[in-house]
Amino acid sequence: MPHVRLSAPAPTRPGVLLPGRDLALAWVLMVLIAALAWVLTVGQSRRMGMEPGTMGLALPLFLLLWVVMMAAMMLPSVAPVAITWVQAIGRQAAGPVRALRIAGFVSGYLLAWVGFGLVAYGLLAATDRLLDGHAGAGRWIGATAFLLAGLQQFGPLKRACLRHCRNPMFQLLRYARFRPWAKDLRVGAHHGLYCVGCCWGLMIVLIPLGLMNVAAMAGLAAVIFLEKLWRGGPWLSWAVGVAFLVLAVLAPFQDWLLPGLETSDPSMDQMRGRAL
Repeated sequence: MPHVRLSAPAPTRPGVLLPGRDLALAWVLMVLIAALAWVLTVGQSRRMGMEPGTMGLALPLFLLLWVVMMAAMMLPSVAPVAITWVQAIGRQAAGPVRALRIAGFVSGYLLAWVGFGLVAYGLLAATDRLLDGHAGAGRWIGATAFLLAGLQQFGPLKRACLRHCRNPMFQLLRYARFRPWAKDLRVGAHHGLYCVGCCWGLMIVLIPLGLMNVAAMAGLAAVIFLEKLWRGGPWLSWAVGVAFLVLAVLAPFQDWLLPGLETSDPSMDQMRGRAL
């Protein structure tokens, strides 16, 4: 009787926990979500224009817009960590359970940014009040935002959080020891808090540059992506910090640096209304 040799399945390469097709699908899904978020953000910016402060939005609507913006700006830079966690999930779950767990991770991540969105809304509402009460307040609000953003780029919190975001594998091993209850949600939120700690300074420059300034959002998203994934990311952080400090010095004297703090003249608005 001839000996029949059964071929074993090819071993998985070290570090690869998902088949290549599933891994590619995960990357495509992340890119599509980010692209859709950018499409929605650009469309909303065209409808709303650029207004200071909260732009007249109620808190729930603002948070919805904020989540879409954060998905557009942050998902490209968080994709490697998210995909690595997806790989770990793929080893333990399949089908609908895997999809549910991935949704939990992404929801936890965005939940951390919703928390910062509440802070951002408070800052923007305070900006509205200051602009209404003081004609020249915009220049000093802009200078303060650039100053805080510049200092944050050199601070210890930035270094610690950026180190986490640039080297997530140790944290992912730590996450493996989390208790099962809402594990993926908590992992996403935990990593999201590190991203907030790393990037909050970059976000507050949208106060002077304009919350719906698509060019500014794209530039900041590129900075965030390179800070986390490029070898020279730490050097880029310092260069951006220096640039923000220079803008802080110039802002009180250069109104063109503060498009997000420009207020319309009521008399001009009345004249436009009569003309119409």
